[in-house]
Amino acid sequence: MKPLPFREVKRKLEAAGFTEAGQTGSHLKFVKTTDAGTRTATVPKHHQVAPGTLRSILRQAGLSTEDFDAL
Repeated sequence: MKPLPFREVKRKLEAAGFTEAGQTGSHLKFVKTTDAGTRTATVPKHHQVAPGTLRSILRQAGLSTEDFDAL
């Protein structure tokens, strides 16, 4: 997995059904409500999102790397 620009991460999360729910400092919170419950992913609004941070975001969002790449 390589670093991605914040705008790309935001676009892919929105394509997966997440909506922007708020911001604290330089971090945005994305929320998606499903039958199983509510998923929340926090994304730093940095120029590039590091690979380790991106893996954490995908874990929070409940997405696999393959699903995320396909968006």
